[in-house]
This record gives sequence, structure tokens and C-alpha cells, in this order.
Amino acid sequence: MEGKARSRTIKKTEEVDKRQKNKADDLLGIVDMFRGKRICVIGDIIADVFIYGKPYRLSREAPVVVIRHEKETVCPGSAGNTINNLLALGAYVHPFGYIGNDEPGNRLMEYFSRFRDINLHGIIRYDGETVTKTRIMAGDTHTSKQQVIRIDKDAGHRPEPAARRLLLDRLKDIALDMDAFILSDYGHGAIDSDTIGFLRKLAGRKIVVGDSRYNLKSFKGITIITPNESEAYNLCSMEEDADIEVVGRKIMGFMDISALLITRGNKGMSLFLRDGAIHHIPISGTDDVTDVTGAGDTVCAALTLSLASGADYYTSSMIANYAAGVVVMKRGTATVSPEELKKEIKSGMGRNGKDN
Repeated sequence: MEGKARSRTIKKTEEVDKRQKNKADDLLGIVDMFRGKRICVIGDIIADVFIYGKPYRLSREAPVVVIRHEKETVCPGSAGNTINNLLALGAYVHPFGYIGNDEPGNRLMEYFSRFRDINLHGIIRYDGETVTKTRIMAGDTHTSKQQVIRIDKDAGHRPEPAARRLLLDRLKDIALDMDAFILSDYGHGAIDSDTIGFLRKLAGRKIVVGDSRYNLKSFKGITIITPNESEAYNLCSMEEDADIEVVGRKIMGFMDISALLITRGNKGMSLFLRDGAIHHIPISGTDDVTDVTGAGDTVCAALTLSLASGADYYTSSMIANYAAGVVVMKRGTATVSPEELKKEIKSGMGRNGKDN
């Protein structure tokens, strides 16, 4: 009897392992399909400036530490980070937005120009300052740099009507050739009601993913939105101690979307579907994260590419969750490569079947 019981246990374990392997192979196959997908990103492209230095004495002018400048980098932030993540994952990207005719703007354009898989025709340059977020990163030679302070620069410039018409006309010209669209709204004025209206009509035929810091309600009628917990609570005007399932159902009740993916930090993600199904997806990897900067952009990019590659909402959300698990272990505005993503999927699916 003991021998038979042992045999049944071994057989059951082998069946579970086989199902996990098949599921992992399905996810890996989707990632392999990312290459060349044509994704359009409309949103606020800003410059993330990182200034690195080493603290070496106290200032005589004030009770603060003096930091010796070591280096400075500029990389795309906000919608620019979404674009960057798409490029890193193998997509062909059509960005649409506004960048100033200034030094940060020039450096952003130089950055994007290094890539072959990008069409910059949708970026409108204007005579003004590019929105920038400058982070001062300080630490000793053999320690990780920590963010000391962030300085945001936004002169409040908003595109003129002529520039908005030009952007929308160019968007309409390429729309039918796109596999999916991302609305990446950080509140700096790149997305207006005309653009949203056009994409809402397009959502019947195309995938339209929405990510907005302050104006999610205007994305009613698109395919899927990806708020974090705080944004979800604000969207449905509920207190942050309310049950997440109540929050999700309420949002699905008035937003007229096919799906809702709420990112929840160390609690993972919660996916709500139009048919009433709810999936809670546990965090990928450890909850001892290094930096959450830009993780939402990575989720949006991986989710959109997965949907454009034919995956369902649940599978796409799982892949996005694995992608987030990679970037939160990196410092700064980070991206994930297909190789890193596939490694994380294999590792996650092998953790005793917990990621399912």
C-alpha cells in the first residue's frame, strides 16, 4: 500500500511539473513574438536627469552635506520610459508627444536616434523647456548611490492648438498600421480630449492601453487601464482601506473597458475582466525591492506587447508581473530585456508552482 501511495504521489508531482513547464513554454513563446510589433505611444515625454556624486564634507554655508560631482546622465522618463521599455523588449515604436527645443530635449532626441526600431515623426519640438526631473544620487565609492533629493522643472508650457492638430493628423496617418496603442499621461498636457476620442473609437478594432496619473476617468471606453492602488482608489472615490475587489468591480461598472489591471506593489496585481472574473497575481520574486521608479511603465509596455502578440488578459498580466519583478531590482529608470524576462519567467514558474 505504501508503494502504491508513493507512486501516486510521484505521478501527481510529475503531472504538476509538466503543467508548469507547458505554462512556462506558453509565456516564453509570447515573449518571442514581441519582436517587431508596432506599438504607438502617445504621452508626456520628459527628461530624467541623474546626477551622481560622493559626499565628502559638511558645508560651511548650511547644515548640509557637500557632494562632489562624479557624473550626469539623461534618459527618457514618464512616457519616454514606456518607449524605452518597448524598444528594449524588441518592439518597433512610434512615439507621439512634445519635446522642447532645449538641451534636455536635444539629448532626448539624440538618445532615441540611436535606435533603429523607432520612428520619431510623431515627436513635435516646441520653443520651450522640456519637462525634467533631476535626481541627486549620493553615496561612497563602494556603496550604492541613494537618492538625496529630486528637483522637478515644468514651466507649464502646453502645446498650441496648431501643434495639437499636427500631432493628431500624424497619428491618424499611421493608426491602421499599428498593432496597439498606449496612452501614457503624466499630467503635462500631451494628451487631450481629441486624441482620447480618436483612440476610443479605434479601441473597437485595436488594443488601446491607458495609464494616467491624474485623469484615468477620461479613458472611459478604451481596452484596458493599468492604475496603481492609489490611482484606483482615487478613480472610484473610495478610501484606501476598502477591499480591492470592491474597488475593481466599481471601476469596471462605470469605465466601459474590457479589463482593469491594478498594480499593488508588494501585493502583486489584481486583474478584473468584463465577464466578472477576478485574478489576484502574487508578486514576482522577492518583496525586498531596490527601486520602483518607472515600474508602472514597464508593466504597461510588457502588457501591451503581450496583448499585441495574441495573449489573453491573464497571460499578459502574468508576463507584465514578471517584467516588473526584474526592473524593481534595478536602480533608476530601468528597462527589461527579453532575455531577462524569460529568465524571470522560468525562475518564477519553477517556484513550486506558486506563480499561477
